[in-house]
Amino acid sequence: MTLKLTNTLTRRVEEFRPLEPGKVSIYCCGVTVYDLCHLGHARSYIAWDVLRRYLIWSGYAVTFVQNYTDIDDKILNRAAEEGSSMEAVSERNIEAFVADMARLNILPPDRMPRATRSLDAIRSLIGELEAKGAAYSADGDVYFAVMKHAGYGKLSGRDLEQQQDNAAGRVASEEEARKQHPFDFALWKGTKPGEPSFPSPWGAGRPGWHIECSAMVREELGDTIDIHLGGADLVFPHHENEIAQSEAATGKELAHYWLHNGMVNVGGQKMSKSLGNFTTIRALLDSGVSPMTLRLFTLQAHYRKPLDFTAEALEAAATGWKGLNAALGLADSTGSKVALAPTDLPPSLAAARQRFAAAMNDDLNTSAGLAVLFELAKPLRALANRLDRGDSSARSEASAPNLVAQAGLLQELAGVLGLQHEQLQASQQAGGETNAAGLSDAEIEELIQARKAAKSARDFAAADAIRAALKAQGIELIDQPGSVTEWLRA
Repeated sequence: MTLKLTNTLTRRVEEFRPLEPGKVSIYCCGVTVYDLCHLGHARSYIAWDVLRRYLIWSGYAVTFVQNYTDIDDKILNRAAEEGSSMEAVSERNIEAFVADMARLNILPPDRMPRATRSLDAIRSLIGELEAKGAAYSADGDVYFAVMKHAGYGKLSGRDLEQQQDNAAGRVASEEEARKQHPFDFALWKGTKPGEPSFPSPWGAGRPGWHIECSAMVREELGDTIDIHLGGADLVFPHHENEIAQSEAATGKELAHYWLHNGMVNVGGQKMSKSLGNFTTIRALLDSGVSPMTLRLFTLQAHYRKPLDFTAEALEAAATGWKGLNAALGLADSTGSKVALAPTDLPPSLAAARQRFAAAMNDDLNTSAGLAVLFELAKPLRALANRLDRGDSSARSEASAPNLVAQAGLLQELAGVLGLQHEQLQASQQAGGETNAAGLSDAEIEELIQARKAAKSARDFAAADAIRAALKAQGIELIDQPGSVTEWLRA
């Protein structure tokens, strides 16, 4: 069986063949650290964590690099709002990111370069592009000349001439007037009053967003890598521009495979701050949703498809996880930490393992992979229920060799999906409650805004679920006229 992946670049499902046998190099576009991570980040990084885990399980030595964008207009704007600094905003949100990913059981990347620590590589790459005639400077800015790269648009399928025709007649901004072509993009931005800046041959300034990733990919992994990852919203312009910059400089293909995950919708609407349905990972987990429930929820849909976040879907995932968690708990108690080698498994379990591998080889079909886990978990869950009821015969059955082997296989395959047994608090087991001490005022307000968005979308079940989750933690909502909602801690 060979792993097959949907390559955005070729628009085909292709067999995965690494550049070097037995080794895989992966670059994943990371976060711009101006705020806490949201559900879209959870969906993306869980999907790519599973890809990485599956490659490791399949015997590959994987090098996984994921960057931080720690200088950006959003970070500077947030620092100005807070009266703090770019560094303070970045460091706070990097720390929060690490904590949030750990809660979701996402493996830490092997290396996490930052834009501000890769400036030499960025300046060097820009200099190479300028020397090759693929970039030009204008009043302290440096732009990439898109018309100099014959393959521009190959990832997104966009046609530059058609785009230019569509843009005809619009009034050019001061910046656009400096460009040779309307779709040229900034590699280096000249300094502006009040902004942090760094020295360069073109004057003080800071790098553009796209050049950061091109430079960090090359610095960490070389000219060509196996897999480049990101959300579907990054296909254009970010990844298109990465390809153009890197390939114009090196003359080599940047990545053999480009994988993109689908976006998250809330109650049928795209998740966004402007719609008020934006929910952070931290707020959701602190509201009582267990990390493994959220992980299971995201894996029930294919990584390339949109993921619709609703109260009903999350509740269904919680129910599914309750049974799977009980089975994993029994596996823990039987001491089945080490699974048998595939050749030592009974035929029925060997077949289950093969079905799991076949599902994952089919473009990471985690939904079908989960079906194998639930199949393995069924007798273990039933036995766990008997043990809970005090059935004296259940303990001896739990130590039967075949059941121990099944428990070990369940743990092994669950680990490939990053699912692990959770020791739930008694209040969670009883009804989903948690201590509200970890829920900040800002996080409560986020959930209130998500409830308002759900009501606007007429998703009243989701709105009621949010109210109930807050009430379970002692947060009482008081709806006032004019769509105003106040709240009190009990």
